[in-house]
Amino acid sequence: MEVKPDWLRVKAPQWERVGAVKDILRDLSLNTVCEEASCPNIGECFQQGTATFLIMGPACTRACPYCDIDFEKKPTALDPTEPERLAVAVRRMNLKHVVITSVNRDDLPDGGASQFVECIHKIRACSAHTTIEVLIPDLCGNWPALATILQAEPEVLNHNTETVPRLYRQVRPQGNYDRTLELLLRSRQLAPWVYTKSGIMVGLGETDAEIQAVMADLRQVDCDILTIGQYLQPTAKHLGVQTFVHPNQFARWQALGEEMGFLQIVSSPLTRSSYHAEQVQALMVQYPRSKSAARQTSSESLV
Repeated sequence: MEVKPDWLRVKAPQWERVGAVKDILRDLSLNTVCEEASCPNIGECFQQGTATFLIMGPACTRACPYCDIDFEKKPTALDPTEPERLAVAVRRMNLKHVVITSVNRDDLPDGGASQFVECIHKIRACSAHTTIEVLIPDLCGNWPALATILQAEPEVLNHNTETVPRLYRQVRPQGNYDRTLELLLRSRQLAPWVYTKSGIMVGLGETDAEIQAVMADLRQVDCDILTIGQYLQPTAKHLGVQTFVHPNQFARWQALGEEMGFLQIVSSPLTRSSYHAEQVQALMVQYPRSKSAARQTSSESLV
């Protein structure tokens, strides 16, 4: 494997601010994907007082070989107090925008959709002006469960594509590329006022042409926001990095995405799906969506 280049080094954070966020998370017994998935931006995000909350975890029912989230433990029953504790954390951290993600819970009939809904409702009750982004699993193609999440009206529905179709069996063996695209398409049709978002990792052996094809597929299903970032190997037992992509290539994808019509594209080596997610608030001002107007032009429900 290549030596990690200089452009992947991160600045040391101010640990006083990091500690304050960690204290809130520990006090309320909450998990974050920042910690569970060994995100390289954890210092920066915690220093800025933000975090991506991981619900229904930390044990996952899938064993994706790129991901550092634990899949060996048995998932536990959903905690009915978790949504309230999450809402308290959002209020205490004074978050203007919050990202809620989850482990895969294929053991649950609705894939955990009901827990996402409860989290949204509790946050709305505590912090009415906080915008909410949900980064959801594919729910095993349970489209009524997807509709349930969208009916709770998050501002952003995020579902990561992760990699190119050719590498799905290797990188995301329990996932399905076509199902990912269908989830994003159905989200657009079911709730056209919700901004849709997806993310891609690079450096796993994909080609530039394959990345461009995925970008085109995402625009075909009218995906609004795209993130592209460098895959980093969490431990020796995970998939290895094939290539460290140069920042100039990320800049080219950024320019291409803007030409393709993404409302927002964030493309850089350290970009992750929820990195600087609060920037979506500027997008909402620039490209506002009226729910009533969107309903008039939406397609029939597919559920």
